[in-house]
Amino acid sequence: MSFLIIGNESEFVIRLFLCLVAGVAIGIEREYRGKSAGISTHSFVIAGAMLFSYLSLVFDPLSPARIAAQVVTGVGFLGAGIILRGNDGKVRNLTTAASIWFSAALGMTIGFGWYLIALLSIAYAVLIPFIPQVKQRKKDLNNGGKNNEENGN
Repeated sequence: MSFLIIGNESEFVIRLFLCLVAGVAIGIEREYRGKSAGISTHSFVIAGAMLFSYLSLVFDPLSPARIAAQVVTGVGFLGAGIILRGNDGKVRNLTTAASIWFSAALGMTIGFGWYLIALLSIAYAVLIPFIPQVKQRKKDLNNGGKNNEENGN
């Protein structure tokens, strides 16, 4: 059974746990807004990007960017499939697609072991979606407190 342990397990568990924390933090906000890409989607994207980045460091430490570049392309296609244009001509799910793309970058950051940058990025991803809400609340206050549910997110 000792052949299963190669020495990278504790480092990997820390990275995987940080991916879970990030996925939950970002996913809760998306689920709160009623978006289909929530905790599970963001956790999988972050952990998947982390895995690709981590494995590229382990297997090819001289050129880890080769695999990482493919993550960016693949997640770009995933995000493009989420963006929709409604019958009214309004673009929908743009913020959700951006959060998935950002999540992949966050996963790569964790995979490469840049934990401080990852923690700052998690905070960024959790705080940024509230900026349109501040703008909407100001608009609501100017309209006598009427609540407008459509804010583009």
